[in-house]
Amino acid sequence: MARVSQEHLEARRRQILDGARRCFTRNGFHATSMQDVFREADLSAGAVYRYFRSKDEIVAAIAAEALETVRGSYASAVAVDPPPTPDELFGAVLGHLRKALGESGDDGRELPQLLVQVWGETLRNPQLAQALTEGYEGLRAEWVKLVEEYQRLGWVDPDANADFLSRALIGTVQGYFVQQALFGGVRPDEFQEGLRALVRMSVPRVDDDAR
Repeated sequence: MARVSQEHLEARRRQILDGARRCFTRNGFHATSMQDVFREADLSAGAVYRYFRSKDEIVAAIAAEALETVRGSYASAVAVDPPPTPDELFGAVLGHLRKALGESGDDGRELPQLLVQVWGETLRNPQLAQALTEGYEGLRAEWVKLVEEYQRLGWVDPDANADFLSRALIGTVQGYFVQQALFGGVRPDEFQEGLRALVRMSVPRVDDDAR
């Protein structure tokens, strides 16, 4: 019996994940059955179950893939000298995510809707919640390094708390995904422009005695 190549195995796994992702985006996690995944991936039940024992495992794999893509993109950015500004970083990471997850929708809502579903699923799935927490902590650590590099370059107040600022920047990007998933109409380049203006905002200091 001929041995199946690693490339074939990886391609088949990719086929399953892509099919499942399309189902999840179209119908949601809970309204999608394994039968739906079989049909969308154009594979038999046996072929799918060879890679994933349940729908929850498929959900976890898609979530882990997204988290690793984000973490890897941010980690690469930290190594660049000089580092990208937050708006540039957002554009690069979003581009990597859309490519890695194969987003094809013209309105740009497919990826945000998928991510919001993943976040919601963590409220009932402890394993997924743990994976998301670990991924978030890794991402936050990369953001802290980036903010510290901004401080070293004089771009950010050296007295600012790097962890607090990293959390705020992550929250801003999460806000983009939520807005786009729920309402649409938020183009990435428009969000980048708004983020660029926000991080470059300069507010004159007012002495406490003058208030």
